[in-house]
Amino acid sequence: MESMADDLAAVAAGFGAVLRRAGLPVGPGRSERFAAAVTLVRPVTAPELLNCALATLVSSKDQADVLRAVFADVFGQSPDGPSRATNGPDPAERPQSQDLTDAATAARMHASVVTAIREAGSAAADDSGDADDPEISRPYLGSPLERLSGTDFADLSDEELAELAVLMSRLTLAVPPRRSRRHRPGPGGRHTDMRASLREARRTGGDVFRLIGRVPLTRPRRLVVLCDISGSMEPYARAMIQLLYCAAGGARAEVFSFATRLTRLTPALARSSPTAALREAGQAAPDWLGGTRLGVALREFNDSYGRRGLARGAVVLIISDGWDTGDPALVEREMERLSLVAYRIVWVNPRTKSAAYEPLAGGMAAAWPHCDAVVSGHTVKALAQLSAALADPVRRRAEIRPAA
Repeated sequence: MESMADDLAAVAAGFGAVLRRAGLPVGPGRSERFAAAVTLVRPVTAPELLNCALATLVSSKDQADVLRAVFADVFGQSPDGPSRATNGPDPAERPQSQDLTDAATAARMHASVVTAIREAGSAAADDSGDADDPEISRPYLGSPLERLSGTDFADLSDEELAELAVLMSRLTLAVPPRRSRRHRPGPGGRHTDMRASLREARRTGGDVFRLIGRVPLTRPRRLVVLCDISGSMEPYARAMIQLLYCAAGGARAEVFSFATRLTRLTPALARSSPTAALREAGQAAPDWLGGTRLGVALREFNDSYGRRGLARGAVVLIISDGWDTGDPALVEREMERLSLVAYRIVWVNPRTKSAAYEPLAGGMAAAWPHCDAVVSGHTVKALAQLSAALADPVRRRAEIRPAA
């Protein structure tokens, strides 16, 4: 029986591989159901085995036609034949000796089928270079979310981006803590908390046997986000705004968008779902899909919000590809102003996903020396680098890489 199980596993896996080469979405789940159906039905003829395959490996009439053609090529028999109802009594009515005979026959048939499948698979691999039909060059057997997590945000549809909200909600955009001016009672403080020490002395009749110190409180820094919503950044802007809705709630993020003007999106993100948040953000920003005036947007932020203390000691996250229609000198001057008050500046540029990327665009080249970290953030898997860059407590300025 163990050899029968091994033959059955080889048949299910090999047959599924041949079907995948033919363009059918047959993954491990369907192959496992096919093997379970063969174990339950115990087919002894080709039509019975075909019925098991049709019940477990396909989900539409078009896929069934492809399966019948592949079945005929692999097993060398026509799928047309007598139905199972006219091929003897039901397995439940067969005696036990007949079941054992059928199992042995099925095992022998499976062993012969393995050789046929391997030969068919080898022939399909040899003819793949000359075939005109489309084939799956890199079959992916993971779950849909795992496949989407490695897909560039620019290649995702609105429905697929909505599905990634589950993975984005598992991320945490944590920022480094800051030392507060407030204190709390605690051991090891440089100053004595007299009120807490006298309160403790009431338990010993007014005699102070233990001095309680005062230690400073720590609070998370503010997260300020400036997101480019111009035409070249539109797919990444949708993904980043959804990420901020799903993962940045605990960081008290202040979100702004800019293309030709600066717009505050924090009230729009206070919605019940990512879809509603994206819709409200699109309605709140009148310059969505417009041009990019990076220097003007940074100047407006510094004048209207930065000097009022919103960016003081905060972690500033800028999401842009660095393309600017204005003067790069303005970008450099405003980035320098921002770096004097911000604790860290993290830049997300999807173009840096390429190893050959160089900051040659005027806006990016002017802003690069004032950034503590530059990451790509073009997929869900790449967002781990973004989380690490935001949580890094060390201030550092990246150097401009020399051009080729």
